Amino acid sequence: MPDSHLRVFWPDDHRPSRHSATTVETVKVPLAEVLPLFTDAVRNRRAWLTDFENEEITISADLYEVLHAYEHYRPTA
Repeated sequence: MPDSHLRVFWPDDHRPSRHSATTVETVKVPLAEVLPLFTDAVRNRRAWLTDFENEEITISADLYEVLHAYEHYRPTA
């Protein structure tokens, strides 16, 4: 069976801008753009999430610190 090469076809109003692409394989996007999509995908248990579960992402150091603190946050009643 020959290798399949899939492509994403973007509607013109949602196409990532050329200036935001740092390489062919990466695109910089605001967290606010992808967070609702990830939230919906997790909530609805979309299978495609498992395809990317080992992907590394780059986040700012301050966001990492906030996420780390939040992970260990234990609210008191």
